[in-house]
Amino acid sequence: MTTIAPEQVNRIVWNQHHDPFEVLGAHLVEENGKSNLWAVRAYLPNASAVTVILPEERKEYPMETVHDPHFFECTIETQELINYQFRVKEGEHERVIYDPYAFYSPKLTEFDLHLFGEGNHHRIYEKLGAHLTDVNGIAGVYFAVWAPNARNVSIIGDFNSWDGRKHQMRKGQTGIWELFVPGLGVGEHYKYEIKNIEGHIYEKSDPYGFQQEPRPKTASIVSDLKSYAWGDEDWLESRRHTDPLTQPISVYEMHLGSWLHASSGEPAKLPNGETEPVVTVSELNPGARFLTYRELADRLIPYVKDLGYTHIEILPVAEHPFDGSWGYQVTGYYAPTSRYGKPEDFMYFVDQCHKNGIGVIVDWVPGHFPKDGHGLAFFDGTHLYEHADPRKGEHKEWGTLVFNYSRNEVRNFLVANALFWFDKYHIDGIRVDAVASMLYLDYCRNDGEWVTNQYGGRENLEAADFLRQVNHIIFSYFPGVVSIAEESTAWPMVSWPTYTGGLGFNLKWNMGWMHDMLDYFSMDPWFRQFHQNNITFSMWYHHSENYMLALSHDEVVHGKSNIIGKVPGDRWQKFANVRCLFAYMFTHPGKKTMFMSMEFGQWSEWNVWSDLEWQLFQHEPHQQLKEFFKGLNHLYRSEPALYTQDFAREGFEWIDCSDNRHSVVSFIRRDKDSDNFVVTVCNFTPQPHSHYRIGVPEPGFYTELFNSDARQYGGSNMGNLGGKWTDNWSFHSRPYSLDLCLPPLGVLVLKLDKEKTAEALANS
Repeated sequence: MTTIAPEQVNRIVWNQHHDPFEVLGAHLVEENGKSNLWAVRAYLPNASAVTVILPEERKEYPMETVHDPHFFECTIETQELINYQFRVKEGEHERVIYDPYAFYSPKLTEFDLHLFGEGNHHRIYEKLGAHLTDVNGIAGVYFAVWAPNARNVSIIGDFNSWDGRKHQMRKGQTGIWELFVPGLGVGEHYKYEIKNIEGHIYEKSDPYGFQQEPRPKTASIVSDLKSYAWGDEDWLESRRHTDPLTQPISVYEMHLGSWLHASSGEPAKLPNGETEPVVTVSELNPGARFLTYRELADRLIPYVKDLGYTHIEILPVAEHPFDGSWGYQVTGYYAPTSRYGKPEDFMYFVDQCHKNGIGVIVDWVPGHFPKDGHGLAFFDGTHLYEHADPRKGEHKEWGTLVFNYSRNEVRNFLVANALFWFDKYHIDGIRVDAVASMLYLDYCRNDGEWVTNQYGGRENLEAADFLRQVNHIIFSYFPGVVSIAEESTAWPMVSWPTYTGGLGFNLKWNMGWMHDMLDYFSMDPWFRQFHQNNITFSMWYHHSENYMLALSHDEVVHGKSNIIGKVPGDRWQKFANVRCLFAYMFTHPGKKTMFMSMEFGQWSEWNVWSDLEWQLFQHEPHQQLKEFFKGLNHLYRSEPALYTQDFAREGFEWIDCSDNRHSVVSFIRRDKDSDNFVVTVCNFTPQPHSHYRIGVPEPGFYTELFNSDARQYGGSNMGNLGGKWTDNWSFHSRPYSLDLCLPPLGVLVLKLDKEKTAEALANS
């Protein structure tokens, strides 16, 4: 008996039906007054014979072809028809499968669709994408993808020979296509085959996919993010009750793929005895492979912990096809890159960081995305995620596309993505890349290549609103984390709360300080006397934002030289200049970020395809520079005066900033919760001063806590024999003063020893 018209069958065969459930699966039909007659239909390309199996009744019903050699139908008289199976014969092979069109059970409720439509579904990643689930007791994977302008969408993968005819999806009212495929599990490779209104086919990775194949392959992989057993509950609870702005934050910025490599012949550390092949680096580094997340946990964490850093900042870890983009051209926003392992391996890395007292910050790229065919570009055959107008939707300088922040669903994709990394991977912060490119409509665009906002201005109001939304939501869910803006313009209140009109970040990179410092330290020391303003200018504005002082990867690439190559002088002076620069940085108000390799004085620029120059550790100056950073981080973390009032006027005061003739500055940093303070004196020339007097606010013995010129750091070991007593001479408008020995290109940090002072007064 045939119960379906040829045109309906043809729409399925030609993959032109927006709702294949109307045709396929089991449907009640009436014949001769019977109300319990079911028509079961299936479209199974490559099948030569199909039988319906009713396991509970232990019966089988042969199906007949209808209107097409691979469209099958039969009728069955029964009260209820659930969990039936097909016995499918394909050539000499036979298999038994469940019918995906017998399991329509959408995970998306009306409320989900409403929230997504208005851009406020904060955990939409738990509904869209690929999710392990049971329907009627049958295990499988539920797929859902937003493609409102597509004519048809199918799931393709290894399980169906990448044939888009076999698993056609159903379109809901809001443009979300969905299908449950029984029998699938973790590890399945898949994509979406999307046809636009003209029938053009696009094969796309899952925008909400949790894992992708290692490049150059691009399929998404079904993953279970609930399988890892976390052990960082105490860390998360402590973080929730901590204000990061009053804590020491010393960040080791790094790129996981170029910190260190292993030999491609060296077996990788994988969990549970797995033997999955590891990923080789590139033709530029033959014979090398990437370390896995677990190997990085074993090697990187002890190294960073020994140096004393509080956080590791990772260049974008989301999946990206091109190594040379450093991760800043993302195609898999919800997938940690498979170059280094699986999602649970990255979870292990973060977990181990937390167990060792180290926070994890991830670079996040919501400003643009690449044009790769498997990615978000022209996703459903239209400009879905990007602006259609190239004057708003394209970064010509970078060859990338700009998100359409005015579209609710696109904004929801990004907001939920930021939350996702905190929620599923327990990260402690994000550094938002290229914020300036988001905030200005004319960014890197010539006249005529951009359009104004509704008020005729150059500000991207939708992007600003998006940033406010994402920051507000992050801190609502995850107090105690950090959200850092890489923002280089004069946009006001970047790190102010959203309720005051700010963008809502709690930290902002101080790009002005970075440029001033590198310009100053690149000068011959004799000329520095004419540029004292480079050193002092930042103090005019340091309290206007919550600044992070950053010497990042951008400063050691593209012909800029590494830090030690930027500074003048012979080899000894170069190392002394580097120590002087970083000692000033760590005593200056603001949190700290520095890029890998700076801690041991790498000479060459950073190369994303090579190791850091670890062989330099065979030379004593590089060993000593590493010891310097250990001492500097210890000083920074042990003295609350250096971090509790980074963003308040009360936390900093000049002793003398006007001695440009000697290129010396001196200042005080004060603790928020006590009357303790430290004194810093910086000599930015190779000329030592055996008697250099500075004023101090209190009498007593000032211990020399830190001397960047100490012998163990490779310096000349000039100093003050452990400290100095004050003289009752007024100087620099202060009642007491210290007569100090200033080392060449050296920084001294001193602190009043109250116990020793009190003991001396008691004995006097």
